[in-house]
Amino acid sequence: MGDGARVAPGSVDEVDVLVVGAGFGGMYALHALRGRGFSVRVVERGHGVGGTWYWNRYPGARCDIESLEYSYSFSPELVREWEWTQRYPTQPEMLAYAEHVADRFDLCPDITFGTSVTSAEYVEDARRWGIRTDTGEVIDARFLVLATGVLSAAAVPELPGQDRFRGRVVHTGSWPDDVEVEGLRVGVIGTGSSGIQVVPHLAARAAELTVFQRTANYSISAANEPLDAAYVQEVRDHYEELRERARWSFTGSTVPIIRESALAVGERTRRRRFEERWRRGGFAFLGAFDDIMRDLRANRLAAEFVEERIRAAVDDPETAELLVPRGHPIGSRRICVDTGYHATFNQSHVRLVDVREAPITGLSAEGVLTADGAERPLDLLVLATGFDAMTGSFVRIDVRGRNGRTLREAWAEGARTYLGLQVSGFPNLFTLTGPGSPAVLCNMFLAIEQHVDWVTGLLTHLREHGIDTVEADPGAEAEWGETVAAAAERTFYPMADSWYSGANVPGKARGFLPYAGGVGKYRRICEAVAADEYRGFLLTAPVPQI
Repeated sequence: MGDGARVAPGSVDEVDVLVVGAGFGGMYALHALRGRGFSVRVVERGHGVGGTWYWNRYPGARCDIESLEYSYSFSPELVREWEWTQRYPTQPEMLAYAEHVADRFDLCPDITFGTSVTSAEYVEDARRWGIRTDTGEVIDARFLVLATGVLSAAAVPELPGQDRFRGRVVHTGSWPDDVEVEGLRVGVIGTGSSGIQVVPHLAARAAELTVFQRTANYSISAANEPLDAAYVQEVRDHYEELRERARWSFTGSTVPIIRESALAVGERTRRRRFEERWRRGGFAFLGAFDDIMRDLRANRLAAEFVEERIRAAVDDPETAELLVPRGHPIGSRRICVDTGYHATFNQSHVRLVDVREAPITGLSAEGVLTADGAERPLDLLVLATGFDAMTGSFVRIDVRGRNGRTLREAWAEGARTYLGLQVSGFPNLFTLTGPGSPAVLCNMFLAIEQHVDWVTGLLTHLREHGIDTVEADPGAEAEWGETVAAAAERTFYPMADSWYSGANVPGKARGFLPYAGGVGKYRRICEAVAADEYRGFLLTAPVPQI
């Protein structure tokens, strides 16, 4: 990728819309808004498109949504011409897809790469945003769209003594190209999705691998395989019908949830269903019965089946028990999708350390120190500690709305938005797939396309009606916050400490961040709001000039 659009430092570039981020959200926003005649510019801190799939280059990085669903639907030609090779695409394949889209739709000329937006201030008199970058450029935009990604701000723990550690420390969310693993003593902190994906690959190359686990997670076999040509053609033949069904479903997926209770069938039938879904792999397992995510008894039956599989995969009973999740219902934390994770611990050079029993106290020159007095020598420490999810990428920019109030200040006691799209006090600012939307609980492409299409429709409406600004009404924002909280309370999600509620980031306000009421219901709400003259948004026309 080239440098794209660039303006000399000290100059001011004026556009209708400034988009921050050239991941899949920012790319589609550029394409859709440009297609409606808006002048659009994108600023991206990386040196290429792809967002999450540009930065997460760790060994084993793979999508946990199937490729034929985890892709754009806005262009039938794109759907027909791009050939996915595997059921669950790897990071290189996702990045190649992003680059293909950028080339096919000629996006790069309007993207400035290798540049970070450092601040954005709403100028009340002009009713526009003044945006500054780390290159010294100033951009004047009527609308500001933050497409910064909800899983892109790395959560990096502060480890005492890290400055004296003689080895190397890397984070899975910003994996350098020059990381050496072969023959080294490697440690991994974190056993969420990234950790569960990276561990088998590191084990294949490291001389020793030590995995530091605080919380064991439920992980389902991916059952990954090359895509069958006949299956691909069948999906293409019915693509729009399948996608439309996903748009209005609860989970945003075409995989059916079987409308039957796990408690209403016999043990043989129940086990056969679990076996079928296990062989299918991935998130489909939770749809084996429709009460797994709403009845704790049914949930326990599903959890016991997965726990049985963990024990069967791990030779050492003591290690197996450490790998069995405790204290939260299956699905209340995002389940992981893996390839051979649990069996990795059968290898003689792989060790599991329970840091609930012996917490990490810091680093020495040689390695990791734990509370039991042990020192575990390492050459490379991998932090698979995830992200400051849903809010971190937004607040790391110094965004200032009315009266100079920062977005970080507005969200100090918990993120509040209206529909996950706007924040009261920040006119003409949009938080793409932000907190209060169902984005991370569904196929992200589905969420991206819905949000971008909705915002594009709104901005077109403003232009056609001579309206200058749009802003979330404080009352509507508060009411939506209550709706989001109530939807979460009807689920098992609050029963687990997870990144869904900010529990993985010290000092972050706790509160369930996504909307858990269902993808289809959320879409209906958004469409009803638009049809009712954008109910809940304050639309302001320009002040007449005398």
